[in-house]
Amino acid sequence: MKTAKPRKPSPTASRKPSAGLKTIDAYLARVPEPARTTLQKVRAAIRCAVPSAASETISYKIPAFRLGEIVIWFAAFASHCSIFPTARVIEMFKDDLKSYTLSKGTIQFPTDKPPPAALIKKLVKARLAEIAGKKRR
Repeated sequence: MKTAKPRKPSPTASRKPSAGLKTIDAYLARVPEPARTTLQKVRAAIRCAVPSAASETISYKIPAFRLGEIVIWFAAFASHCSIFPTARVIEMFKDDLKSYTLSKGTIQFPTDKPPPAALIKKLVKARLAEIAGKKRR
């Protein structure tokens, strides 16, 4: 009777950006270039737009900024990077986002070309206004 050989873990299994990470720095350390530099620029633009009280976190296994609730997520994938500002914010800026691949709540962009910081800041400010509007109800 033959016994099955134990499988070796995939060489990339331990390099998955989301595998058990607790900080954005740890997430980014596992992201290959050029996506790492791209996400660092995205992170910097978001940090400039959120209040100083906002915190960085990992939510749904990807980086995010939280101010009471999640303001925005961002992540790297095999062939692109994405920002997740919510469907409502994307709808508000659909004309500004025509050059990007969009889905309901996602903006995709090349791993080596982040959206302009000014656009990211507009998205974040709109998301903050959306959150503030929910609190006023």
